[in-house]
Amino acid sequence: MRKNTLKSLGLIAIGAFAASAGWHVLSAATAANNNTYRQLNLFGDVFDRIRADYVEVPDEEKLVEAAVNGMLTSLDPHSSYMSPKRFKDMRQQTRGEFGGLGIEVTMSDGIIKVVTPIDDTPAAKAGVQANDLITHLDGDRVRGMTLTQAVDKMRGKVNTTLTITVIRKGHKAPFEIKIVRDIIRVKSVKSSKEGDIGYVRITTFSEQTQIGLDKAMKKLTKEIGSELKGFIIDLRNNPGGLLDQAISVSDTFLERGEIVSTRGRNASETQRFAARAGDLAHNKKIIVLINGGSASASEIVAGALRDHKRATIVGTRSFGKGSVQSIIPLNGQGAIRLTTARYYTPSGTSIQAKGIVPDILIEQDLPPELAALVKKQKTGEASLKGHLQNEGKKGKKKEESGSSAYVPRDRKLDKQFHAAIDLIHGEKVATVVEKYKLKPIVADKKTTGDKAEKKQETKEKETSN
Repeated sequence: MRKNTLKSLGLIAIGAFAASAGWHVLSAATAANNNTYRQLNLFGDVFDRIRADYVEVPDEEKLVEAAVNGMLTSLDPHSSYMSPKRFKDMRQQTRGEFGGLGIEVTMSDGIIKVVTPIDDTPAAKAGVQANDLITHLDGDRVRGMTLTQAVDKMRGKVNTTLTITVIRKGHKAPFEIKIVRDIIRVKSVKSSKEGDIGYVRITTFSEQTQIGLDKAMKKLTKEIGSELKGFIIDLRNNPGGLLDQAISVSDTFLERGEIVSTRGRNASETQRFAARAGDLAHNKKIIVLINGGSASASEIVAGALRDHKRATIVGTRSFGKGSVQSIIPLNGQGAIRLTTARYYTPSGTSIQAKGIVPDILIEQDLPPELAALVKKQKTGEASLKGHLQNEGKKGKKKEESGSSAYVPRDRKLDKQFHAAIDLIHGEKVATVVEKYKLKPIVADKKTTGDKAEKKQETKEKETSN
């Protein structure tokens, strides 16, 4: 009310000048609006010409979707349009549950291979085993499908049946397994006891993440008991997810203080999120593992725990995605993913196109076939065309983010993991850095170039369905 009164007083005080200046402002605003309408007319003209003259009858719905998506993707790499189907898939992913079979699968060279059936799911109950090869889905050949297409076909409505054709070692011929789909809950948190240390792997930040973390922490604390030395929180190759889950996970290990702040276009849109009392790790040592695949929500957690000196960050520079996307539904026409804010760590630092730099840099030894590729590849947010600039870096030092996202499948070769174990056990930082420093790798000429690229392209990918 007071602001409105002051506005009125100001208008009265400047009198006739306001009338004159106001006319020019109004004229400028009208001109700007007219220009916008002309641009919209341009879109209409082009759309009509395509409908009338394109060599084949175009799909008008796809034309509009492509135009809307083009408008959004021109803003930054993370803004986009989602069709109704993509919007539905995204909601399933963030909920961490969907109708499916309950198996983790990979695809390499066009073959779907079962990594493992998830316990107590339809696939496990039907007898699907690790290393089974799936050749057909309801009679349709898998070869020729992408991994995404195959997963889409395996997912579906609860209580519907899917018949898979399987090749299994020890069986002379392929055979069929009928599986009735059910609700599958993806575990975004996995844990294990590593002697006197609790290991917690967070793969994504979905609606199930905090629930899974609470269970894992309580289980490990009970299993290890009084010998518990600390926890390793593994955020490597975690692409992010829900902001509220990142805040909640950070809060799990903090007693007080700011976790993260988000700042939009206007100062009035700034939000700050603070921790509440209660540390589920009971002040035990914490090592957080990150690498070039740790992005967004992962970086919020790493940044909060680092700034409050609650954890030591080990690994390599993170991806550097320091922006917040809002999902805005469009009345049954899908949704838009729009960048609406930047986020800042408790110290007020933006990691946009910069990333989280670990307290202790430990690089993995790369296989020879990947070494040459990694040297040539630009990674991280800073390498994405059209990315938002880091406000603190404008006109200053070149932006830099990302690093290798390689994690060995064999735990014995995982230097970052073993460095974390040693640090929790009290080894000096200098000793650990020297012990696990990067070995020089000379890439084999036979595996570089086109051959190496082909190996990288056919590298196994994993997903749950």
